[in-house]
Amino acid sequence: MSDDVRFEVDEHVARVTIDRPQVLNAVAPDTQRRLGEIWDAIEADPAVRVVVLTGAGDRAFCVGADMSANAIEKTGLQFWAGEPETGFGGLCLRTTLDVPVIARVNGYALGGGMEMVLGCDIVVAAEHAQFGLTEPRVGRLPLGGGVAQLVRRLPHTQAMGLLLTGRRAGAAELHRMGLVNEVAPASELDAVVDRWVEDVLACAPTSLRAIKQIVQRTAQLSAREAWAARLPALMAALDSEDSAEGVRAFQEKRPPVWPGR
Repeated sequence: MSDDVRFEVDEHVARVTIDRPQVLNAVAPDTQRRLGEIWDAIEADPAVRVVVLTGAGDRAFCVGADMSANAIEKTGLQFWAGEPETGFGGLCLRTTLDVPVIARVNGYALGGGMEMVLGCDIVVAAEHAQFGLTEPRVGRLPLGGGVAQLVRRLPHTQAMGLLLTGRRAGAAELHRMGLVNEVAPASELDAVVDRWVEDVLACAPTSLRAIKQIVQRTAQLSAREAWAARLPALMAALDSEDSAEGVRAFQEKRPPVWPGR
């Protein structure tokens, strides 16, 4: 098992930290495999209600694939062939993770690092954070989900402006584009992330799982078709203990205690 990723769960909050600060949290093959195992474990654990994804240190969230001497021996085709169906880091294209994921972007989020950000639901970035799908500048392509996700998140010209230049953009610019939820001074980043975590935990976990499942699994449908989809998490939420507790707590004017079933 790789030690390159720290994974801990406490009080329903999973924290996933890429721990390779010496290489700006670049993802090596072992790191990629470990991340996939972690996302699988989170999917299987009903106690997890929210995930915070980040990188170790204060310089980088993740700068993508490890471009060490061993890594660059691979051709672009070999890199692409080894990419998991779930996308870079096992996250960018994953559609079965029904738990909210918050990106705590503490520095560079480049290449595959930005692809992992695109796999998150909420993005909180430090003021000094830099984003970019920089692969074209080294003769490669953002095929770990970057192209497919970015053009669905942004207007065409904004997405293509990033994709066709491979340039880096600051947190404030991406906040204006709508890819970042909130920008914070580095000294306040943890406090802002914790506030988002608290807001997520205030909601019924069955409701959030249903919402995320609807969003992820009906993107190709019309609004009416999506409304009519009887997805498993939706049906479970409507008939859950959470739904009864929420109404009861509202009537009794007290905070709900979510059973999560």
